[in-house]
Amino acid sequence: MLNRWLFVVAAVLLGAGLWLSPSFQAVAAGASIFLFGMLMLEEGFTAFTGGTLERLLRRTTGTVSKGLLFGIVTTTLMQSSSLVSLVTISFISAGMISLIGGIAIVFGANLGTTTGAWLLAAFGLKVKLAAYAMPMLVFGVFLRFQKARHWKGIGAILAGLGFLFLGIDYMKDGFEAYGHSIDLRQYAMPGVAGLLVYTLVGIAATVLMQSSHAALALILSALAASQITYLNALALAIGANVGTTITAILGALGAAVDGRRLAGAHLVFNLATGVMALLLIRPLAASVDWLALQMGIAADNFTLKLALFHTLFNLLGVILMLPLIRFLAAALVRLMPGRTDTQTQALYLNAAAAELPDTAISVVRQEVWHLFDMAFDILAYGVRLRPQQIDSDAPLEHAVRARVQTELDFDNAYRHSVKVLSGEILGFVASAQDRFPSAAMQALFELRDAALQIVEAVKHTKHLQKNLHNRLYSHHPVMSTEYDQLRLGIALAMREVRIVGRHEGSALAVLQIDEARAEARAAIAAVYDRVHAHLNRREITPAMATSLLNDANYARETVDSLFAAAEKLISTADSAVAERVRDNVDANAGNTGAGAL
Repeated sequence: MLNRWLFVVAAVLLGAGLWLSPSFQAVAAGASIFLFGMLMLEEGFTAFTGGTLERLLRRTTGTVSKGLLFGIVTTTLMQSSSLVSLVTISFISAGMISLIGGIAIVFGANLGTTTGAWLLAAFGLKVKLAAYAMPMLVFGVFLRFQKARHWKGIGAILAGLGFLFLGIDYMKDGFEAYGHSIDLRQYAMPGVAGLLVYTLVGIAATVLMQSSHAALALILSALAASQITYLNALALAIGANVGTTITAILGALGAAVDGRRLAGAHLVFNLATGVMALLLIRPLAASVDWLALQMGIAADNFTLKLALFHTLFNLLGVILMLPLIRFLAAALVRLMPGRTDTQTQALYLNAAAAELPDTAISVVRQEVWHLFDMAFDILAYGVRLRPQQIDSDAPLEHAVRARVQTELDFDNAYRHSVKVLSGEILGFVASAQDRFPSAAMQALFELRDAALQIVEAVKHTKHLQKNLHNRLYSHHPVMSTEYDQLRLGIALAMREVRIVGRHEGSALAVLQIDEARAEARAAIAAVYDRVHAHLNRREITPAMATSLLNDANYARETVDSLFAAAEKLISTADSAVAERVRDNVDANAGNTGAGAL
């Protein structure tokens, strides 16, 4: 309710400002155009990720220094700390980089984003940018309507830059118009109160616009038009630096716990840096004056000096916080412990991961393995074995001779765990449809099908429950022995799929699947082979033979579903083995009947 009222109040105030003041119209329009340009720019860079940025991220975050450098370079190139932060949150949520590596990237992104202030101060306020904006917009929109993804990306980048330039121009004109009617300096407050008020204004402006670049453009435009004093601008810049954490916080709301920890680290860093800058604002301002003199920046060029101040206090923050990075990570782990009630919830799927193709594939693959882990226990108890017996090196032939008594409610376990999680996976893949390149979507569809195969394996085992219980605990030795053989086949498949998961993405995994499938099928095929002999010797009745053959079919389908899921999982883990797996799938496509066993 509070958010709704705040929205209404903000909309009313915005409307009143647009109605009453033409100058406010120009400033507001400029800020809006600038923000839209930032969104277009991020969309353009996202179109080029498709794996490149993600692979680069994995390879360049092995150490704290590498993560810091990656954050600086990528944010400098993309001029979007928001995009880098969201990518980092998605990867850390997927477990693809460490929390410490992610924090180092965030530190670097904070330093890299200061280059935007330099560009704005050095070029954005010195020339008539609208002249450059128009050609960019024209070509950007033209390319945006092309079918090829890379042309769309280039078009979005050009259009984004055009809107950025146009927005800066509008804001600059708006503040210059304000200069003829009102002097904002008369509202400035001296001393600590003034610093705190302008810092809060900077935080509020950045939170509302969700872009520190937009807030800095606003500050620089107001400073260039002499609407605020230099010290006011310094406090506003500090506030903008703190307010920019809102993007990471919003991006982490649906993320896994490590993603939320990273957003917490971002907030701690920016708050600590902001407090330090406020406490040391006079010495920092003096340092800026001295550095400006050494760099040949004029004493009255306050826009460039503001950019220098922005870089200086962020650099000082990195220097002070970098030695504490491991302590910070440990503290966040203690403050934000992982969930313990995640048995029926997705562990890896999150909104941030849905933004990038490679990240989405990675988290879905991990979630499907999580689904298999959940199904593993249900299947184990379903065939009257303990999960530890299957997930060990002990011979399964000995294990199946035992009878594990279980009170497992198979239907309830399926509905409240496997079905729930598989539904989340299907929903996540569906939400990504038509957003990613065809190759990425094909991988996601393969993983979706793997999840469905695991569900099918559970369903097939469910059909075995009644007869399995009756025969295992009956006094009919032949039927009891044959059902033990069916249990053996399923247990062999479960064990081998678990082992395959440990070698996911390697050619060894493909070879393991070939051998394991043959062994599991052979165990069940032996039951088919002996049925007629049992009938001829009158060891079982025709009704028993029918039930046994039907249940052998269910066992065979369970085995085939498990291996089909494993093949799809490893084929999406590494493209180098994908073709080999597809060959195996084709070779086994016709081997689904009883005779193939």
